[in-house]
Amino acid sequence: MFGINGAEFVVLLVVAVIIIGPERLPRYAEQLGGFVRSARGYVRDAKARVDAEIGEEIGDVDWSKLDPRQYDPRRIVREALLDDEPAPTRVQPPPAPAPTAPVGPAPFDDEAT
Repeated sequence: MFGINGAEFVVLLVVAVIIIGPERLPRYAEQLGGFVRSARGYVRDAKARVDAEIGEEIGDVDWSKLDPRQYDPRRIVREALLDDEPAPTRVQPPPAPAPTAPVGPAPFDDEAT
């Protein structure tokens, strides 16, 4: 919870009791409880709205396939190198002749260098 361990939480409670005082502590605790209940209600309502907007399609998604941790580049390259490519079924046309080089000096830009 916010990176606070048990001992730090107890120290915070003791400091809060000293600063707030025993007279006002029950009122503040009640306000904190009301805030937590209303925050839970907001989260529950937001989750219900999101579920209603997304609908049933979200259940069809395979989330494990979308996990980025499964994309290990070494494994992908290894699988790509080990896969046997099927032989081409049609004859490839001969390559086109290379274009001839233009006659004259190559273009030169004084400002580029």
